[in-house]
Amino acid sequence: METDSAEEAAGGDTRHAEKMRKKQAAQAKIMANKTREQGLLIVHTGKGKGKTSAALGMVIRAIGHGMKVGVVQFVKGAMTTGEKTVFDAFPDNVEFKPMGEGFTWNTQDRARDIAAARMALNEVERMIADPAYHMVLADELNIALRYEYLPLDEVLAVLTARDEMKHVIVTGRNAPEALIEAADLVTEMTMVKHPFRSGVKAQKGIEF
Repeated sequence: METDSAEEAAGGDTRHAEKMRKKQAAQAKIMANKTREQGLLIVHTGKGKGKTSAALGMVIRAIGHGMKVGVVQFVKGAMTTGEKTVFDAFPDNVEFKPMGEGFTWNTQDRARDIAAARMALNEVERMIADPAYHMVLADELNIALRYEYLPLDEVLAVLTARDEMKHVIVTGRNAPEALIEAADLVTEMTMVKHPFRSGVKAQKGIEF
């Protein structure tokens, strides 16, 4: 019986190896046609948590490659976050600018919110136009668009005017359809379960 078991295991290993060889060949065929590099317009949207976290992960990755990144945060800025502390340690690689004052229900001043969004967009436009930046993150820009703090057509013009090798990331719920259409890569975060619904508050290291 031990011999039979060994033979079955060996046969399983052989079948697995052959299956992986076929997959490897198929993958190599697919990758052979992917030869172009270009700057991407990337959108993270949806109701699930992780939109900013995923974008900041790409910022960290870019730092590892010695790239310069500009981060502009719409809405956020009313509290100190862990990411700001980290990125402040890499002044040559990251310009991190939290330019919001909190959500509109906190400021209760639409004109003030619009002015803050306008200043943040000006910074995004400056970074996109500056060839020194390889990547620009417009965090929670979709929120500013949702509340109509900024004209969508103007924002799209800013985002699409980037250099052909510059990456731009936009985060926030409710990405407008026109932005999704213009983007090269779109990810929708889906919420399956969230501790907030069970009475757990936002915690450092997780939400900020």
